[in-house]
Amino acid sequence: MEMSESTTGKNGRQRKHHTSWKMKMNERKQATDLEIEERETLLQGSDNEVGHSVPKVCYGLKDELGNVCLLLFLYVLQGIPLGLAGSIPLILQSKSVSYTDQAFFSFVFWPFSLKLLWAPLVDSIYFQRFGRRKSWLVPTQYLLGLFMLYLSYTVDSLLENDGQKGPDIVTLTAVFFLFEFLAATQDIAVDGWALTMLSRENVGYASTCNSVGQTAGYFLGNVLFLALESPNFCNKYLRFEPQAKGIVTLSDFLFFWGIVFLVTTTLVAIVKKENCKKSKPKEETQGVMETYKLLFSIIKLPTVWMFCVLLLTAKMGFSAADAVTGLKLVEEGVPKEQLALLAVPMVPLQILLPLIISKYTAGPRPLDIFYKAFPFRLLIGLEFAFLVWWTPSVKQDGGFPVYYYIVVLLSYAVHQVSLYSMYVAVMAFHAKVSDPLIGGTYMTLLNTVTNLGGNWPSTLALWLVDPLTSKECKGAKGQTCGSAEEVGLCTKLGGACVTTFDGYYVESVVCVVIGFGWWFWLGKKMRKLQEEKPSAWQCRRTK
Repeated sequence: MEMSESTTGKNGRQRKHHTSWKMKMNERKQATDLEIEERETLLQGSDNEVGHSVPKVCYGLKDELGNVCLLLFLYVLQGIPLGLAGSIPLILQSKSVSYTDQAFFSFVFWPFSLKLLWAPLVDSIYFQRFGRRKSWLVPTQYLLGLFMLYLSYTVDSLLENDGQKGPDIVTLTAVFFLFEFLAATQDIAVDGWALTMLSRENVGYASTCNSVGQTAGYFLGNVLFLALESPNFCNKYLRFEPQAKGIVTLSDFLFFWGIVFLVTTTLVAIVKKENCKKSKPKEETQGVMETYKLLFSIIKLPTVWMFCVLLLTAKMGFSAADAVTGLKLVEEGVPKEQLALLAVPMVPLQILLPLIISKYTAGPRPLDIFYKAFPFRLLIGLEFAFLVWWTPSVKQDGGFPVYYYIVVLLSYAVHQVSLYSMYVAVMAFHAKVSDPLIGGTYMTLLNTVTNLGGNWPSTLALWLVDPLTSKECKGAKGQTCGSAEEVGLCTKLGGACVTTFDGYYVESVVCVVIGFGWWFWLGKKMRKLQEEKPSAWQCRRTK
């Protein structure tokens, strides 16, 4: 149960594991919705720039139901790679890999937080005859499908654990990093296409397609896959006779979706044409260098620079709770598929929370809510550490009692309230200060920094667990457990490595201390940014 805000949205990491999946989907929804709204403001009156009036054509939802369904399906496909990548850390944890390896694999979730670096290329370079968005969407989805087919034949050997030799973390990370890079590129193309695929009357449905589609795709690739891949879950709920494997394997799942990607991408390439009607929104086209110059001009603003520094450091206090807690629960014996299924009853809460919280962040000082929720989320991190410590004492032969899962569910629900309070407040402030002249670029920059501010502390927290943990080899004299090789030798000689001092608890306390320090000093500076004049956030475009 990865209790994190980032992997992400948008992409997000920010898009990562299964308890953060809904959060990342909502990050993507919020960002896309705001970008669409700002782009629509800029596009008002564009039809009259030609010098003569253009008759206005109104489209109903029924008239564009095909486009809505296509967008929804493209976002579902986008969620599949995100869900699959989010399931791998839980599979690795069940194979007893080190937290250093988990930290290395966490770089897989960075592309969605760094896509701003190559987004201008996707927006500016294309084949006009084939289509601005299809020029990137089609080859990217073909590559995603081929990658899935490749992984379906190799992923078992990469994950296989034969005693001393564990999963091939380096190759897994390299392959899935490229996998997520392609998914992030597909996301840029689909988000851009969504602005013109639908008419102005229906363009608001793009954010709905984004949220619903990505959520459904992530659910299929993460929650549903982990449940059907688990022998225990399948034997308990779906079979009459127990078997050693689940209903589907990772190889089968990858092969099936690889074929789906290839077939559907071919149909999109042949059948679907990009809209070019005058009644549909027109896209602004900027050169690559012009877009990058805009980014640099925004970053050079003193207020934006300070805000970015605060965003990059604000989540340090939550890193241990967000990145390590779920993996620790799996290490203590909690079935990964059960943790994944706990995300299902959270869906209504995660839909209602932004609606409720937005009423308090709609005013001139949205970051006040961020500041007030900050200490509560830090204290929840300590509660997570207590939950991990309590888990072994309630474990039974048949698993864990129902009341244990109720406690985990309630803990996660409280965590979500504080998490959403902070997230909605930051997103509201983004919308408040973004220069409408270049709103899309401005919002993408701030969202990217926000997601990156959650990724790097999570990676660091995973990396430090093993160095801070002490283990000793019991049952084999003279052996130690300081490295993976020593652990394998201890086990081979009939011993077992036992944790005598868990670095996770050290991290939990240190992170909370750092978090309260940030809250006392830097948190006040963040609140003061609300007092800056609008001109302090506006940049001057050079002609």
